[in-house]
Amino acid sequence: MTTLKPLFVLPLVSVLALTGCSTVGQREGAGIATGAAVGGLVGAAIPGNRAATAAAGAIGGAIVGGLVGNQLDKQAGDLRSSLSNSSIQVINTGSYLKVVMPQGILFPTDSADVSPALYPDLRALAENLREYPNSSVQVVGHTDNTGQASYNLTLSQRRAQAVLGVIQSNGVGAARLQAVGKGDSEPVATNLTPEGRAQNRRVEVLIIPRG
Repeated sequence: MTTLKPLFVLPLVSVLALTGCSTVGQREGAGIATGAAVGGLVGAAIPGNRAATAAAGAIGGAIVGGLVGNQLDKQAGDLRSSLSNSSIQVINTGSYLKVVMPQGILFPTDSADVSPALYPDLRALAENLREYPNSSVQVVGHTDNTGQASYNLTLSQRRAQAVLGVIQSNGVGAARLQAVGKGDSEPVATNLTPEGRAQNRRVEVLIIPRG
């Protein structure tokens, strides 16, 4: 039976440990991934270690997860620094980025015509997407529950499509883009107050890394 020799494994462990040190402060998850990888390799180097196979099998996923997390952190930071409107939120969920734009800065009431004032920020978003091409992008429109649900669904779809159109016209390939209307089905706040309804009227751009 062929066994993995410690002399072969230790250089790999050293590389992974140094990689973990270089990313300190960027993302805690990356450090966890590096630790899992190092532990798996050490375990694989011990003859007769029944856990070696499982540990080694987890290494690839742990490393990939850490790399994706680091890329999301960097992309989110670059995007935030390029946006001028403070009402736009860039949220790193850990597995994808969510860019939240309130309806009040995007569209007039009952309209799907993008406000010219938002074009610079949408161009900045498109530029960021071009710089980080390894993702798919969903543009999702949301409304409050005022009026008929069917009308709100159509309006949310039109608004999502309008934002997608601006992004696409600024150089992002159509194959990456999808527009979805959700109407009033996914509120993030109560619809019983004006403030809550304002939060629910929004467009979200979901930036999802490709595997």
